[in-house]
Amino acid sequence: KNSSGNFIKADLASVTAAAAGAAAEMPDDFRVSITNAPGKNAYPISSFTWLLIPAKIEDAQKKKVVTDFLRWMLADGQKFAEPLAYAPLPKAVIAKELKALSPIQ
Repeated sequence: KNSSGNFIKADLASVTAAAAGAAAEMPDDFRVSITNAPGKNAYPISSFTWLLIPAKIEDAQKKKVVTDFLRWMLADGQKFAEPLAYAPLPKAVIAKELKALSPIQ
């Protein structure tokens, strides 16, 4: 039973709905929980998978590889999420994450 009082089946769409419900209030440091997120279709036992990326990467080649990979994950890589049994990220979360890549030095 989710926070809206609905009994929700655990599937990729309901986990994505949980992520979308938290996207509007997601802080710039991404510290947010989507457990029991708002939304009538949000699955209540959901979570993000986290990556810790340093704000400064001294090696220019390593920085390029890391940031290129992250950009791929947030764009073309999203089409691989569902076949690998991961919920795709909502567009609002992707936009926020892309913005967070810019300051990496």
